[in-house]
Amino acid sequence: MSERIMKTISTLMQLDRRVAIITGAAGRLGSQICETLAELGADVVLVDMNEHGCNELAERIEARYNADVHKLITNLGSEDDVRGIPERVLSQYDSIDILVNCAALVGTSHLQGWTTPFSEQSADTWRLALEINLTVPFVLTQACSEALKATEHGSVINISSIYGIVGPDMRLYDQTAMGNPAAYAASKGGLLQLTRWLATILAPHVRVNAISPGGVWNNQPDPFHSKYVSRTPLGRMATEEDIKGAVAYLASDLSAYVTGQNLIIDGGFTIW
Repeated sequence: MSERIMKTISTLMQLDRRVAIITGAAGRLGSQICETLAELGADVVLVDMNEHGCNELAERIEARYNADVHKLITNLGSEDDVRGIPERVLSQYDSIDILVNCAALVGTSHLQGWTTPFSEQSADTWRLALEINLTVPFVLTQACSEALKATEHGSVINISSIYGIVGPDMRLYDQTAMGNPAAYAASKGGLLQLTRWLATILAPHVRVNAISPGGVWNNQPDPFHSKYVSRTPLGRMATEEDIKGAVAYLASDLSAYVTGQNLIIDGGFTIW
Protein backbone atom coordinates (compact mmCIF):
# COMPACT_ATOMS: atom_id res chain seq x y z
CA MET A 1 0.00 0.00 0.00
CA SER A 2 1.43 3.36 -1.00
CA GLU A 3 1.99 5.89 1.75
CA ARG A 4 -0.51 8.73 1.81
CA ILE A 5 1.11 12.07 1.12
CA MET A 6 0.12 14.54 3.80
CA LYS A 7 -0.77 18.09 2.84
CA THR A 8 1.33 20.87 4.30
CA ILE A 9 -0.09 23.34 6.79
CA SER A 10 0.24 26.13 4.23
CA THR A 11 -1.78 24.09 1.71
CA LEU A 12 -4.50 23.25 4.22
CA MET A 13 -5.02 26.88 5.17
CA GLN A 14 -5.29 28.19 1.62
CA LEU A 15 -8.68 29.55 0.57
CA ASP A 16 -7.76 30.43 -3.00
CA ARG A 17 -10.89 31.47 -4.93
CA ARG A 18 -13.27 30.16 -2.30
CA VAL A 19 -16.19 32.54 -1.83
CA ALA A 20 -17.00 33.77 1.66
CA ILE A 21 -20.12 35.66 2.79
CA ILE A 22 -19.66 37.73 5.94
CA THR A 23 -22.60 39.47 7.62
CA GLY A 24 -21.85 42.48 9.77
CA ALA A 25 -18.84 42.96 7.52
CA ALA A 26 -18.30 46.64 8.27
CA GLY A 27 -18.18 46.16 12.04
CA ARG A 28 -15.09 45.90 14.22
CA LEU A 29 -14.97 42.09 14.25
CA GLY A 30 -16.58 41.65 10.85
CA SER A 31 -13.97 43.74 9.05
CA GLN A 32 -11.12 41.74 10.59
CA ILE A 33 -12.82 38.50 9.60
CA CYS A 34 -13.14 39.77 6.01
CA GLU A 35 -9.48 40.75 5.90
CA THR A 36 -8.42 37.38 7.34
CA LEU A 37 -10.32 35.42 4.69
CA ALA A 38 -9.07 37.70 1.90
CA GLU A 39 -5.48 37.32 3.10
CA LEU A 40 -5.87 33.53 2.78
CA GLY A 41 -7.07 33.92 -0.81
CA ALA A 42 -10.85 33.94 -0.53
CA ASP A 43 -13.13 36.25 -2.49
CA VAL A 44 -15.27 38.06 0.06
CA VAL A 45 -18.88 39.23 -0.02
CA LEU A 46 -19.49 42.06 2.42
CA VAL A 47 -23.03 42.06 3.81
CA ASP A 48 -23.95 45.11 5.89
CA MET A 49 -26.31 48.08 6.02
CA ASN A 50 -23.36 50.46 6.39
CA GLU A 51 -22.56 51.37 2.79
CA HIS A 52 -19.80 53.81 3.70
CA GLY A 53 -18.13 51.25 5.93
CA CYS A 54 -18.35 48.58 3.25
CA ASN A 55 -16.84 50.90 0.66
CA GLU A 56 -13.89 51.72 2.92
CA LEU A 57 -13.34 48.06 3.79
CA ALA A 58 -13.53 46.99 0.13
CA GLU A 59 -10.92 49.58 -0.84
CA ARG A 60 -8.62 48.41 1.96
CA ILE A 61 -8.94 44.74 1.04
CA GLU A 62 -8.41 45.33 -2.66
CA ALA A 63 -5.30 47.39 -1.92
CA ARG A 64 -3.76 44.81 0.42
CA TYR A 65 -4.76 41.40 -0.93
CA ASN A 66 -5.29 39.54 -4.18
CA ALA A 67 -8.99 39.11 -3.51
CA ASP A 68 -12.19 40.01 -5.29
CA VAL A 69 -14.65 41.96 -3.14
CA HIS A 70 -18.40 42.23 -3.66
CA LYS A 71 -20.64 44.45 -1.52
CA LEU A 72 -24.25 43.63 -0.65
CA ILE A 73 -25.90 46.52 1.18
CA THR A 74 -28.65 44.58 2.90
CA ASN A 75 -31.33 45.11 5.51
CA LEU A 76 -31.02 42.00 7.65
CA GLY A 77 -34.31 42.88 9.30
CA SER A 78 -36.08 41.80 6.09
CA GLU A 79 -36.41 38.03 5.69
CA ASP A 80 -36.88 38.41 1.94
CA ASP A 81 -33.62 40.36 1.69
CA VAL A 82 -31.78 37.75 3.75
CA ARG A 83 -33.14 34.84 1.71
CA GLY A 84 -32.14 36.67 -1.47
CA ILE A 85 -28.47 36.87 -0.52
CA PRO A 86 -27.32 33.54 -2.00
CA GLU A 87 -29.00 34.24 -5.34
CA ARG A 88 -27.27 37.62 -5.51
CA VAL A 89 -23.92 36.02 -4.66
CA LEU A 90 -24.30 33.21 -7.19
CA SER A 91 -25.03 35.78 -9.90
CA GLN A 92 -21.45 36.98 -9.37
CA TYR A 93 -19.61 33.78 -8.38
CA ASP A 94 -19.76 30.06 -9.07
CA SER A 95 -19.97 28.91 -5.47
CA ILE A 96 -20.57 29.76 -1.84
CA ASP A 97 -17.89 28.05 0.25
CA ILE A 98 -17.89 29.90 3.57
CA LEU A 99 -20.59 31.69 5.55
CA VAL A 100 -19.74 33.78 8.61
CA ASN A 101 -22.73 34.94 10.66
CA CYS A 102 -21.24 37.93 12.46
CA ALA A 103 -23.96 40.60 12.35
CA ALA A 104 -25.46 41.23 15.79
CA LEU A 105 -26.93 43.72 18.18
CA VAL A 106 -24.26 44.05 20.87
CA GLY A 107 -23.81 45.72 24.24
CA THR A 108 -22.90 49.05 22.66
CA SER A 109 -25.92 49.14 20.34
CA HIS A 110 -27.96 52.26 21.08
CA LEU A 111 -31.46 50.87 21.62
CA GLN A 112 -34.34 51.72 23.90
CA GLY A 113 -34.63 49.29 26.81
CA TRP A 114 -31.35 47.53 26.02
CA THR A 115 -28.42 48.16 28.40
CA THR A 116 -30.73 49.07 31.26
CA PRO A 117 -31.66 47.29 34.51
CA PHE A 118 -33.59 44.09 33.90
CA SER A 119 -36.84 45.65 35.08
CA GLU A 120 -36.54 48.27 32.33
CA GLN A 121 -35.47 46.04 29.43
CA SER A 122 -37.90 46.17 26.51
CA ALA A 123 -39.73 43.19 25.02
CA ASP A 124 -39.64 44.93 21.62
CA THR A 125 -35.85 45.23 21.83
CA TRP A 126 -35.65 41.61 23.02
CA ARG A 127 -37.53 40.52 19.89
CA LEU A 128 -35.29 42.63 17.64
CA ALA A 129 -32.14 41.18 19.20
CA LEU A 130 -33.34 37.61 18.72
CA GLU A 131 -34.29 38.45 15.14
CA ILE A 132 -30.85 39.80 14.20
CA ASN A 133 -28.66 37.65 16.45
CA LEU A 134 -30.41 34.30 16.04
CA THR A 135 -33.12 34.26 13.38
CA VAL A 136 -30.94 35.82 10.67
CA PRO A 137 -28.20 33.14 11.05
CA PHE A 138 -30.92 30.46 10.87
CA VAL A 139 -32.52 31.93 7.75
CA LEU A 140 -29.28 32.71 5.93
CA THR A 141 -27.70 29.33 6.68
CA GLN A 142 -30.88 27.65 5.46
CA ALA A 143 -30.87 29.74 2.28
CA CYS A 144 -27.18 29.01 1.60
CA SER A 145 -27.22 25.34 2.58
CA GLU A 146 -27.57 23.79 -0.88
CA ALA A 147 -24.79 25.93 -2.31
CA LEU A 148 -22.55 25.13 0.65
CA LYS A 149 -23.23 21.40 0.27
CA ALA A 150 -22.33 21.50 -3.41
CA THR A 151 -18.74 22.50 -2.65
CA GLU A 152 -18.11 19.43 -0.43
CA HIS A 153 -16.05 21.68 1.90
CA GLY A 154 -18.64 24.20 3.03
CA SER A 155 -17.97 25.91 6.34
CA VAL A 156 -20.34 27.97 8.50
CA ILE A 157 -18.91 30.03 11.35
CA ASN A 158 -21.29 31.58 13.88
CA ILE A 159 -19.91 34.41 16.01
CA SER A 160 -21.30 33.95 19.50
CA SER A 161 -20.00 35.29 22.83
CA ILE A 162 -18.84 34.18 26.25
CA TYR A 163 -22.20 35.47 27.45
CA GLY A 164 -23.82 32.66 25.50
CA ILE A 165 -21.93 30.34 27.87
CA VAL A 166 -21.84 32.01 31.28
CA GLY A 167 -23.96 34.51 33.14
CA PRO A 168 -22.73 38.07 33.57
CA ASP A 169 -20.93 39.31 36.65
CA MET A 170 -22.80 42.58 37.00
CA ARG A 171 -20.18 43.89 39.44
CA LEU A 172 -18.01 44.55 36.39
CA TYR A 173 -20.45 47.25 35.31
CA ASP A 174 -20.58 49.17 38.59
CA GLN A 175 -19.75 52.88 38.22
CA THR A 176 -20.34 52.75 34.44
CA ALA A 177 -23.25 53.32 32.06
CA MET A 178 -22.58 49.90 30.52
CA GLY A 179 -24.88 46.91 30.82
CA ASN A 180 -25.43 43.32 29.78
CA PRO A 181 -28.83 42.79 28.11
CA ALA A 182 -30.75 39.57 28.71
CA ALA A 183 -31.59 39.33 25.00
CA TYR A 184 -27.92 39.43 24.04
CA ALA A 185 -27.10 36.48 26.31
CA ALA A 186 -30.18 34.50 25.30
CA SER A 187 -29.58 35.02 21.58
CA LYS A 188 -25.90 34.09 21.80
CA GLY A 189 -26.68 30.98 23.85
CA GLY A 190 -29.29 30.06 21.27
CA LEU A 191 -26.75 30.54 18.50
CA LEU A 192 -24.45 28.00 20.13
CA GLN A 193 -27.21 25.40 20.28
CA LEU A 194 -28.18 26.22 16.68
CA THR A 195 -24.53 25.59 15.78
CA ARG A 196 -24.64 22.10 17.28
CA TRP A 197 -28.00 21.35 15.69
CA LEU A 198 -26.90 22.48 12.23
CA ALA A 199 -23.63 20.58 12.53
CA THR A 200 -25.54 17.30 12.69
CA ILE A 201 -28.15 18.23 10.08
CA LEU A 202 -25.74 19.56 7.43
CA ALA A 203 -23.09 16.87 7.89
CA PRO A 204 -21.16 15.41 6.16
CA HIS A 205 -20.95 18.05 3.43
CA VAL A 206 -20.97 21.23 5.55
CA ARG A 207 -19.15 21.92 8.81
CA VAL A 208 -20.75 24.30 11.31
CA ASN A 209 -18.77 25.78 14.20
CA ALA A 210 -18.85 28.81 16.48
CA ILE A 211 -16.40 31.31 17.90
CA SER A 212 -17.12 32.89 21.28
CA PRO A 213 -14.95 35.94 21.92
CA GLY A 214 -14.51 37.45 25.32
CA GLY A 215 -14.69 41.18 25.87
CA VAL A 216 -12.96 43.13 23.10
CA TRP A 217 -11.15 46.34 24.04
CA ASN A 218 -13.08 49.34 22.77
CA ASN A 219 -12.11 52.16 25.12
CA GLN A 220 -14.37 50.93 27.88
CA PRO A 221 -14.37 52.98 31.10
CA ASP A 222 -11.56 52.19 33.53
CA PRO A 223 -13.78 50.81 36.33
CA PHE A 224 -14.99 48.12 33.93
CA HIS A 225 -11.65 47.58 32.19
CA SER A 226 -9.59 47.16 35.35
CA LYS A 227 -12.03 44.67 36.89
CA TYR A 228 -12.38 42.70 33.66
CA VAL A 229 -8.62 42.43 33.24
CA SER A 230 -8.11 41.43 36.88
CA ARG A 231 -10.33 38.36 36.45
CA THR A 232 -8.84 37.31 33.08
CA PRO A 233 -5.90 34.88 33.39
CA LEU A 234 -4.06 36.37 30.40
CA GLY A 235 -4.36 39.80 31.97
CA ARG A 236 -5.96 41.81 29.18
CA MET A 237 -9.08 42.18 27.06
CA ALA A 238 -9.22 40.74 23.55
CA THR A 239 -8.37 42.63 20.39
CA GLU A 240 -9.93 42.06 16.99
CA GLU A 241 -6.64 40.48 15.90
CA ASP A 242 -7.10 37.70 18.47
CA ILE A 243 -10.06 36.39 16.46
CA LYS A 244 -8.15 36.02 13.18
CA GLY A 245 -6.47 32.69 13.94
CA ALA A 246 -9.76 31.07 14.95
CA VAL A 247 -11.41 32.25 11.74
CA ALA A 248 -8.51 31.00 9.60
CA TYR A 249 -8.70 27.61 11.32
CA LEU A 250 -12.45 27.07 11.08
CA ALA A 251 -12.86 28.45 7.54
CA SER A 252 -10.07 26.35 6.03
CA ASP A 253 -9.22 22.68 5.65
CA LEU A 254 -7.09 22.95 8.78
CA SER A 255 -10.33 22.02 10.56
CA ALA A 256 -11.66 19.57 7.95
CA TYR A 257 -12.61 17.07 10.70
CA VAL A 258 -14.06 19.61 13.11
CA THR A 259 -17.76 20.37 13.37
CA GLY A 260 -20.24 21.36 16.07
CA GLN A 261 -17.54 23.01 18.19
CA ASN A 262 -17.32 26.34 19.99
CA LEU A 263 -13.88 27.92 20.03
CA ILE A 264 -13.68 30.24 23.05
CA ILE A 265 -11.30 33.17 22.59
CA ASP A 266 -11.42 34.84 26.00
CA GLY A 267 -7.97 34.83 27.57
CA GLY A 268 -9.24 32.28 30.08
CA PHE A 269 -12.09 34.46 31.41
CA THR A 270 -14.54 31.53 31.57
CA ILE A 271 -12.22 28.93 33.16
CA TRP A 272 -12.22 30.19 36.74
